Amino acid sequence: MDRTAVDSSVLRSVGYDPRARVLELEFTGGPVYRYADVPARVHRELLAAESHGRYFARSVRGRYAYALVPGRG
Repeated sequence: MDRTAVDSSVLRSVGYDPRARVLELEFTGGPVYRYADVPARVHRELLAAESHGRYFARSVRGRYAYALVPGRG
């Protein structure tokens, strides 16, 4: 999945697959996680957020099932 680099102390890059509704987040510490059944609106809002880390904490963490991408963390 292609990801867009973001300027954040928490996230390094953000990707999204609209067909699968999968949000992929690369964290600054190295691991990459995929979040399932995420609406496109959440991806757009995350990219547009003034603070990507705060948006993640408020609107993604704890709301969607996720899995570590093997070999990436």
